[in-house]
Amino acid sequence: MNLLWLGIALLLLPALWLVILPLRRTRPLHDAQQAFETKQRTDAQNVAVYRQRLASLETAHARGELDTARVEEGRLELERSLLEDTQVRRRTPLNPPQAGRLLVPLVMVALVVASLLWYQREGAEGDLALYAVHQEVRNSPDGSLAMLIERLEEQAKRQPDNPKVWMSLFPLYRDSNRGRDAIAALERLIELEGRQPSLLAQLAQIQFFVANRSLTDEVQALVDETLGQDPRQPTVLGMLGIHAFDRARYEEAIDYWRRAIAGFDDPGSAEALREGIAVAQQRLDASSDQVDAHQAAQDGASLAVRVGLAESLRERAAPGDTVFVIARDVAGELPPLAVERVTVSDLPLKVTLGDNNAMTPRARLSQVNEVRLTARVSASDEATPQPGDLVGEAGPVTLGESDSPVEISIDRIVD
Repeated sequence: MNLLWLGIALLLLPALWLVILPLRRTRPLHDAQQAFETKQRTDAQNVAVYRQRLASLETAHARGELDTARVEEGRLELERSLLEDTQVRRRTPLNPPQAGRLLVPLVMVALVVASLLWYQREGAEGDLALYAVHQEVRNSPDGSLAMLIERLEEQAKRQPDNPKVWMSLFPLYRDSNRGRDAIAALERLIELEGRQPSLLAQLAQIQFFVANRSLTDEVQALVDETLGQDPRQPTVLGMLGIHAFDRARYEEAIDYWRRAIAGFDDPGSAEALREGIAVAQQRLDASSDQVDAHQAAQDGASLAVRVGLAESLRERAAPGDTVFVIARDVAGELPPLAVERVTVSDLPLKVTLGDNNAMTPRARLSQVNEVRLTARVSASDEATPQPGDLVGEAGPVTLGESDSPVEISIDRIVD
């Protein structure tokens, strides 16, 4: 740090020299101007002009061109003009060379103070201290990650409002498996820098791993906020791919990772995602073979469902409103396994759900042993539940456990 202040002092010396330079030139400039004005013969020139004009008047009088009165009048006019020119050309005396000397040291002090105050506000003294810390640890024989973290934590106490301190700390905490400390450092960085998508994405990723690779409500909120600002944010897309892969949703993981690769500038990260895509594709192919074998073993899997509408809600449903009867896997990890669509006028109604009601070949009723059933009345004909829809649920129901239809009563209003 002493080198910093020495450098500032060296930079100020030329500035101070320029401030006092006019003062050093005052005496020679004053003497030169004084000599110039002393040597000037302006008054003598005016007298010479006066005499020439007066001689012209007298010559004209001798020739008879002017009478005596006109000559006297001309002489008076020339004398008056000579006096006026002499008065106008009188100069005020020069100021002494010492005038204004006290202002120079005041300007010098103001220059030094203003420079120091500006540097404290706009300078990079804190960043220089961070650089010194990194150099110290790097050159130390005992230098280690723990030592670097300790030194940076000291800087965080000294300059808590410097975002570069927290930008240096949080990846070190993360790599040291200090997830909570990494989260705290990153949250502080976000307070200082604003809720930028890249920072929010890293915060979501750290919280995701701290929560054992789970999408908690807090992580999901960060994911939604990040993708709302940048739908192609690669860190978040990569994390969502990991979450889908862990839950055997390999198609979804592949889709997330492909989109993430397009946003990564780091070739290493892109290559890692490509390797993940290859593994997911292998597992997808293997699971597809298992699904086909399971389907062959349980060919003809079906479930009978009887759907009715509670009397208390009949006035809230029109005869033409759509009724969706949906079967889902118990874990909720797959798309709907079977969907049947009828109208309120058909109720009460018995339907049989099977593989022919599947929305996709990779999500069928015959893939699972248990399902949850939902019957929903939608006036808007939307597949996604809307406030005001009427709904009823049943399950979990084990397939093949009973030949009797599963009863579903639509008896609740979606909030």
